[in-house]
Amino acid sequence: MVLQAIRYSRGQLEILDQLKLPHAEEYDHIYSSTDAWHAIKEMRTRGAPAIAIVAALALAVELENMKLSSVAEEVKVFIVEKLNYLVTSRPTAVNLADAARKLKKVVEDATGSEGASGGMVREAYVKAAETMLVDDVSDNENIGKHGADWIVKNTEAGKKGQVSMLTHCNTGSLATAGYGTALGVIRSLHSKRALKHAFCSETRPYNQGSRLTAFELVHDQIPATLITDSMAAALLRLKGPAENIAAVVVGADRVAANGDTANKIGTYSLAIIAKHHGVKFLVAAPRTTIDLGTHSGEDIVIEERSGKEVTLVKGPRHDGVSLDLNVVETVSIAANGIGVWNPAFDITPAKLIDGIITEVGVVEKDSDGVFHLDAVFKIDGPKVKPSTVGGI
Repeated sequence: MVLQAIRYSRGQLEILDQLKLPHAEEYDHIYSSTDAWHAIKEMRTRGAPAIAIVAALALAVELENMKLSSVAEEVKVFIVEKLNYLVTSRPTAVNLADAARKLKKVVEDATGSEGASGGMVREAYVKAAETMLVDDVSDNENIGKHGADWIVKNTEAGKKGQVSMLTHCNTGSLATAGYGTALGVIRSLHSKRALKHAFCSETRPYNQGSRLTAFELVHDQIPATLITDSMAAALLRLKGPAENIAAVVVGADRVAANGDTANKIGTYSLAIIAKHHGVKFLVAAPRTTIDLGTHSGEDIVIEERSGKEVTLVKGPRHDGVSLDLNVVETVSIAANGIGVWNPAFDITPAKLIDGIITEVGVVEKDSDGVFHLDAVFKIDGPKVKPSTVGGI
């Protein structure tokens, strides 16, 4: 059974506290948009798709459990203010801003309908937020299928037999509403019995790979090995052929119109390493992550975080034999007084990316080496999902 990091029912929301993983599985109750803002900011919940879903559902829970005005316009103003506030929790991930934009359009339409009341506006918002949860899981499963099929058919390793994969950061159930994006591709390969082995990097300084991705791989009983970030080049050189490594697959916090991709720090390095070793480099992301309003990676603001994330580590005490989960310690691992630069993300240029895996298929560059990402928003006919430019 795939790990469930978001538990929701009408009027109730719980999130798995990712700061306590992998040693303890504890769920936090989220009662309001303020609770969600802090959970996102503190990275108790994280991953571009997940933070959008948690933010949307948190406000839905708040609306369900509070006494609202009967005036539609007043309820709309309240919702819009809360959405604007939630967007400030993580500025780099486009999914959150995209979700807020679409939800604002929903409440505007509900407010403008004949005979609109505060209760009607609330119900319209809550239903839209719940639909986002269901759609995200479905989209992730489709991303996994499309990515797995592409790897088997379009890589030399895939033509030889079972493939191995390398992934970075955490892009599974813990980063989405369920199943995952890049990790969803690995899950899909495993379910098809096309996966030989998965490798995950630790993802310093926050260790999302060692704490979270490794946790999910063990949970799902997928054969996997953890490496430090600095081992990736050696892995591809020394074990690439023997392990039949087909690709590096990562997620994304924002994909610009030209294909430049913002993702967890260290992604850019992996793309360079993959190119040098002739291994495919793939980005797995739902269309909500593609921002046609951002021309290139140069326009993406990179969040910088506290230097303490680099100089300190926290975890349960280990006595040399076993863990004591009741004693959590913070340990300094750097020289006192050293300066720290800690960007949370980096930009991988489109020229280093071989394909962008979406829920409607894998986008490849044309003969001139250019991605045409606008095309993915023209798929599905009446169910088309608009881009983040004026999207509903």
